[in-house]
Formats: sequence, structure tokens, C-alpha cells
Amino acid sequence: MREVKTYGLFVDGVERPSTTQSTFAVTAPADGTLVGWAARGNEVDVATAVTAARRAFPAWANLPPADRERHLLRAADLLEARAASLHDLIIDESGSTIRKARFEVSYSANLLRAAAGEARRLYGDTFPNDKPHRLSLVLREPLGVVAVVSPFNGPLVLLVKMVAFALAAGNSVIAKPSEETPLIAVALARILHEAGLPPGVFNVVTGYGAECGRPLIAHPNINGIAFTGSTATGVRIMQAAAPHMHRLQLELGGKNPLLVLADMDPESAADIAAAGAFFHGGQICMASARLIVEEKIARPFAEALARRAASLHLGDLRDERTAYGPLINAAALEKVQDHVATAVAAGAEQLTGGQVHEGLVFQPTVLWQPPHETAVWCEETFGPVVAVTAVPDLETAIALANESQYGLSAGVLTNNMVRGLTAARRIRCGAVHVGMHSFQSDALAPVGGFGLSGIGRSGGKYSIEHFTELKWISVELGEV
Repeated sequence: MREVKTYGLFVDGVERPSTTQSTFAVTAPADGTLVGWAARGNEVDVATAVTAARRAFPAWANLPPADRERHLLRAADLLEARAASLHDLIIDESGSTIRKARFEVSYSANLLRAAAGEARRLYGDTFPNDKPHRLSLVLREPLGVVAVVSPFNGPLVLLVKMVAFALAAGNSVIAKPSEETPLIAVALARILHEAGLPPGVFNVVTGYGAECGRPLIAHPNINGIAFTGSTATGVRIMQAAAPHMHRLQLELGGKNPLLVLADMDPESAADIAAAGAFFHGGQICMASARLIVEEKIARPFAEALARRAASLHLGDLRDERTAYGPLINAAALEKVQDHVATAVAAGAEQLTGGQVHEGLVFQPTVLWQPPHETAVWCEETFGPVVAVTAVPDLETAIALANESQYGLSAGVLTNNMVRGLTAARRIRCGAVHVGMHSFQSDALAPVGGFGLSGIGRSGGKYSIEHFTELKWISVELGEV
């Protein structure tokens, strides 16, 4: 039996209720049961958090890198020590499987350790001057207060990715998690506080976008914003942030292509494609959604993929066999259903799936040759649905991959590295993975997209560069 708890805001090193004492229910997408109560923050709570973060910033920024490194390494150890309880919270709150929950915790610890190492790498420069009596230095300094807005689909790992590098660079942080998954963010705040972060360095304000998200990103006393989520929300964040010229890092949506070339074995390619398409029910921005296959193997590949999709086990989220769980809410399910129905009505062949399995769980669905103007081909479905189309050659495949307003990630399945690298160089997106599907992560890699898939890059030194400012200092060493 799940113990239902109330979680407060985490501000200035203390977990506290909102100023109005109000809360909102967090329910499990798997069965609709109550997971916990979250504090319903508002504009006053945001202002309190910003004040705390600004007060904490100078001391944290001036802390020796070895100390910031030590705190982040300690947080990674604590995260792993609390793994069992964090697994339960991720499963219950976001509808993740036990395997995905384990991935989130282990990868989050990896991110914290990678960020800890970057704390020592805020490198600057010197450069030669035309005046021999002048010394010029270029220093890298933290932005200040960074607002982090995190999504529901990776409630721990995507939050940690944005937070850890911002902290390593010497910034203080205020996190506003998705209202669908606020509790894991408070659990992270407790861990970071226990790891030794001073009060005010990391704060969490939970609540709804209009009540606390918008006041946070529009606040004049923050210096940067990191957001992972939908393109539509990213556009609204840009608009709200524009008057204050806040630094933006936006990792947004994708409709990611996976090219399958004719030299591949259709069965092996189907195994890889299924993993890229159906992880977490397709609720991943880098999921492989548009499968572009050379004609020679297109139909055998599509049929093999349909067999794998139909064989996926859907059931108890704590069962190791379960491939994925529910969509996050009823609106998400309705969108998936609409994309599938519209494509089939327009002439797509449904090879498998297309129906609700149970509750908010949608069957893994493979559509053959949907018209390219349909939503399932050109819009982000964010569900367990893939569209397969046949093309005559690599040139056509690359052109079709680039016919998108998005440009986040892509995969190219081939045993021919010349053809694979040719495609990788010409596909316009933030990452191309040759020999693998489009859903890949690495703590040190630059993750981000072209077009409507975002602005900036996150990961390793690329996050450090984003969360810092460059300052030129000149020193006159002789008589002017």
C-alpha cells in the first residue's frame, strides 16, 4: 500500500508550504490513484525563491571548484543510496516501468559526477594585444540565478541534466517541474541539501504554469532559463523571457527520422527500430518516429517491426517484462488516437496496434505509407506510434528526412560507413547516430536541435559554456 505524503516547496534550504497553504493532487497515470500532494506555489513563492537564490549566489560562485565538485559527487552517492524509493516515485508519478526508473536514477548519478568534473574546467583565455604594455585575460563567470523548467517524461534525469551543470558552473538554481511530476523534484532537493549545498543554492517551486511557471521565467532578477519540453511551451517561454533578455537553453520537440538502408538485415533493423520507437511509449523527444526505408527491404522490415511491436508485453510497471506504461494523461491519449485515425483515414495501412490496451496504455502501432501531409508523419505524436515509408534511394531518404520543421535527432542503419556518414553529414539535425536509432544520450555530448527543436546545447562543457558569461579583463603593465 502506497503511503500518501504531502510535499512542500523547497526554498532557502527548507521544505515549506506555499504562502496560501494550498496543495494539488498528484495521481498515478497507471491507475489514477493518489501518489501524493504537492504545494501549489504562486508568484509570491517565486519571488521568495528568487530572493533566496540571489542571496546564495555570490558565496556559491566563489566557492572553490573542489568544494562544488565534492558536493555534487556526494549527491550522486546519495542518489544511488536512495535508489529504491526514487524508483517507486518515478514509477508512480510518471507511469514509467521499473527498467526506465532504474535508468533514470543511474544516469542521473552519472550526470552529477560528470558535472562535478566540469566544476574544475571553467577555462579562460589570454590573447595577444597590439599594445605591448597590455595583458588581456578572458574569464568565464557564472550567469547568476538560473530557472530550470523540467518535463514529465524524464522527471528525474532531465531535471538533473539541467540542474547539475548549472550548479557546477557556480550558478544558483530555481526548478519548476512539470505539474504532472512535481514530487521527484522535491526529493532531489532533499538529496542536494543533504549533500551539502548551502541554503538557497537549489530551490524548487511546484505548481501550475500560469501561477508559478510564468512568474518565474518572466522575473527580472533571474539571469538564464533552461527548459526541456514541447515546442509550443518553448515559444511561450521565449516570449515571456524576451523583455529581460534572459539567456535561453531550449531542448524542444522532434519528429525524428530513422533511415534504414538496403544493406541491413530487416529483422536486425526491426529490433533496433523498435527500441528507438517504443521506449517509454514513445514519450521521448528523441524517439524514432519517421522510419524511412529503402524499397528493397521496406516491406519485410515493416512487417518484422510490426511483429516485434505486437509481441511487446504491456502490464505491471514493476514487471521486468513490461515494455512501457501509460501515456501521461487523457489529453495525450486523445492526441495519439487522433493521429492514428487521421492517418488511416487518409490511406495509411495499419500493420498492428491502433487501439487502447487498457486505461491510458495505447498499443504499439506501426503504420505503413501514411501520406506525408498527415499529422502522424509531420507532427510530434509523443506516443507508441511509428510511420514507415519506402524510398527508392539514399538521396531521396536524406531529402525526406530533412522535410521537417524539427531537427533534433536521427539514426541511420547501415553496414556501409561511407553511405552512413554521407547521410549523417547531410541530415540537418542536432545529432545523427550511425548504426543505431535516434534515441541516444551521453553526459558529455552536445544535445539540442535545429529549427523548432530548440536553441543551444546541453551536456558537458557545452552546458558550462551556456551557463557562464565571458568577461574580458585588460591590465596596463606599463606607462600609457
